[in-house]
Order: sequence, then C-alpha cells, then structure tokens
Amino acid sequence: MTTVPPFQRALEAHGDAVWRYLRGMVGAGAADDCFQETFLAALRAYPRLHRESNLRAWLLTIAHRKAIDHLRRRRRDALEPLGEEIEAKPQGDGAIWSAVATLPPRQRAAVLLRYGGDLAHREIAAAIGCSEEAARRSLHEGLKRLRETL
Repeated sequence: MTTVPPFQRALEAHGDAVWRYLRGMVGAGAADDCFQETFLAALRAYPRLHRESNLRAWLLTIAHRKAIDHLRRRRRDALEPLGEEIEAKPQGDGAIWSAVATLPPRQRAAVLLRYGGDLAHREIAAAIGCSEEAARRSLHEGLKRLRETL
C-alpha cells in the first residue's frame, strides 16, 4: 500500500515550482501571500488526498485557484490594473517572461503550468478547470501570441 509522503516533504519537493508559478501569475509582491494560502489550503486537504494523485499537479491546481482568487480581488478592489501587477522576470530570460506576463490569465496559466510546472495537458486542464482540449487551445494561443510578440 502506497501512502502520500509527509507534508513537509511535499512542500520541499514542489514548493519552488508552486512559488514560480504564483510569481508568474500574480507578481512577486503577491506571490508570498498566495504561496502561504496555497500551502495552508493544501495542509488542510492533505489527509484526504488520494495516494494515486499527482502531488505536483494537485498543488499547482490549488495555487492556480489562489492566484485567480487574488486577481479577482484585485480587479474587484480596483487597486491597480491587472497588467501592472506582474513582474517582468519570474525566472529565466526577462524578455520572454515579460511577454508571458502580458498574456490573458488563462493563456498565462497554461504557459506557466506547462513550462514552469512541467504539467501535461490533462493536468493543466484540471488545474485551470477546463477540458483538455481547451487547455491545449489556451497553451497554443498563448504560444502563438508569444511568437508574434517576440
């Protein structure tokens, strides 16, 4: 019988990927708060996690939901335009990640989950709450926009 690893091990194994994803989605300033919210929610739900679950995909799904909640709060509060929240350089080449930051949220999430989180289309679909085909399309459209921009 396979069991899920201790929560601390899950945090150590996947924390960097979750933080990078959140930084790409909400910017450096909000990433820390969303990261904490993600892992608090994950800790509460961890005892009910199925041992066959893909832990990385599960954590990135929670992170995606926390990022969307944050973006909705920001939009509702109208504190600042969404496009200005995202920092240019969550990782790697600054020009590429600056361009990723300008993508619409679903396309940005698909690109970040695929190339930052190394998730398959099925896992991206589960994370952003759409069909696998819609996830493929969001990724395709995001990459198309990036090619046009760069």
